[in-house]
Amino acid sequence: MASYEEDYKESLQNPETFWANAAKEISWSKPWDRVLNSDNPPFYRWFEGAEMNTCYNCLDRHVEDGRGDQDALIYDSPITGQIKKYTYRELTDVVARFAGALTGLGIKKGDRVLVYMPMIPEALVAMLACARIGAIHSVVFGGFAPQELATRIDDAKPVAIIAASCGIEPNRTIAYKPLIDAAIDMSNHKPANSIILQRPECEAEMKAGRDHDWRELEAGAEPEPCVPVAATDPLYILYTSGTTGVPKGVVRDNGGHAVALRWSMKYVYNINPGDVFWAASDVGWVVGHSYIVYAPLLHGCTTILFEGKPIGTPDAGTFWRVIQDHKVKALFTAPTAFRAIRQQDPEGKFISKYDLSNFDTLFLAGERADPDTISWAQEQLKVPVIDHWWQTETGWAIGANCMGYGMKPVKLGSPTFPVPGYDIRIINEEGGFAEMKRGDIGVIAVKLPLPPGSLPTLWQNDDGYVKAYMADIPGYYKTGDAGYIDEDGYLFIMARTDDIINVAGHRLSTGGMEEVLSGHRDVAECAVMGVQDSLKGQVPMGFVVLNAGVNRPEEDIQKELVALVREKIGPVAAFKLALVVKRLPKTRSGKILRGVMRKIADGEEYKAPATIDDPEVLTEITEVLTKVGYPAER
Repeated sequence: MASYEEDYKESLQNPETFWANAAKEISWSKPWDRVLNSDNPPFYRWFEGAEMNTCYNCLDRHVEDGRGDQDALIYDSPITGQIKKYTYRELTDVVARFAGALTGLGIKKGDRVLVYMPMIPEALVAMLACARIGAIHSVVFGGFAPQELATRIDDAKPVAIIAASCGIEPNRTIAYKPLIDAAIDMSNHKPANSIILQRPECEAEMKAGRDHDWRELEAGAEPEPCVPVAATDPLYILYTSGTTGVPKGVVRDNGGHAVALRWSMKYVYNINPGDVFWAASDVGWVVGHSYIVYAPLLHGCTTILFEGKPIGTPDAGTFWRVIQDHKVKALFTAPTAFRAIRQQDPEGKFISKYDLSNFDTLFLAGERADPDTISWAQEQLKVPVIDHWWQTETGWAIGANCMGYGMKPVKLGSPTFPVPGYDIRIINEEGGFAEMKRGDIGVIAVKLPLPPGSLPTLWQNDDGYVKAYMADIPGYYKTGDAGYIDEDGYLFIMARTDDIINVAGHRLSTGGMEEVLSGHRDVAECAVMGVQDSLKGQVPMGFVVLNAGVNRPEEDIQKELVALVREKIGPVAAFKLALVVKRLPKTRSGKILRGVMRKIADGEEYKAPATIDDPEVLTEITEVLTKVGYPAER
């Protein structure tokens, strides 16, 4: 086996050879004419001319290869008290039958189907059934507001919506059907059919002629075989979270996606066929698409579908219980989840109650993993804690400590090195697109072509694709993140480019300040953003959530935090305000909504993003800001 260094060099110098070798792990019904078509940049196409089926590669192929009796899917729901397991043979049968139900409604290759589901097995079944017949699924996070759902209906123009009657949170049940009905009323495009899975906790009223009961359709359906599709045909559309106006529909192709994701399981995550892999995300997000559904099944693993929360279902030990009960080898989750667990259980008392002897590695992504959270997790779990960095648009890791090659030394705050296929450069946008010297912060860009699995375009919007990602730095994909590469070649992601603030002419990273704040013994999690200042242009403002059980005066903690930033970063940071709050506003995937907090502080108009987990948090933030005189008169 080649070393990381050898494979990385090969992937940049001879990408066609490198990815053709990786593609041998995928079953093709027709071989490709060209590995990479680069005739029309920035619109690159991988495995042009080839045909395959993603569902076949996820399910049927493993049954044929002797994995039929291995668990493919374990559904674990502390919310409903259920655990249900599906072997590869059972899951193939269920998906084939539901695919037959879809074709019975006239749904065919190329049609779009909108999936609006909670974390239940049927969400995964719906996605794979669409892939089986060549329909293009677009999963929208269950519980999304009707207006947001309507914009996606109008953009994707689905022929059908597949939904559950409700989603269940620890303290409430969310009826989905009224939200769907309202969205269809609002949208110009009217899907012909809705398929509703009735959950006993909240049954939906059905509209005659349009709405169909999932179980009744399934019962009368014949199993449907896999339909070959072009490698370059879309597998799915995933709308980027938090968009306003026309949403950005990230397109994922079939062939390149399958090749990249299967490759990543071995080389990024060091996972073998038969291992149990758990991505504690949601199917509505890209992590759920890539690492709950597709990658583990492409690789012949057992995947965990978890309907619960890191805390409160029932306690801060639920993750360790799942790892113990299902012999999980690797967990992939957001740093936010670990900050929540740590806040509730700072001494890690729950961890010692469970047998984690099968647990090998913890992977973090989605939010910047602050060094303090990583250190805590390493100390408590006694396993490698691997920060890695990727985006909805890329579909898999851009930067990682690729464990399949052997672990590289960890540098806290760094996702380590670029992943093979990604030629990462740090660009000075203000200096003629020159590359920054080692150690200097700039815009992180990836030299084209992007590797397989990355977005080939936006749905029905090639112009928007070029404008959003390709136009600003010619020949490069602009990630929208800022960071640097150090003397050893380690990559550091410091912030979104919007979060690099200008304090009296000094460009400073809010991520660097967050790193300092999170290192304080009393701080569970934090956020820093730049707010308007009449003298300096912008000044940083910090928000901190304290660990459970901290009962020292807030004023003392705030003074210590300000002193800490002055000591570690210097007076140039002009850091004077660290506000203690009960919680931070977040999306349901755990991203902190710094932009909304900044707007509140600056007195700008804002609306609660559709992706927000609990809008009430914004009221709490407003109250804290008002007490200290924000928004200030400017």
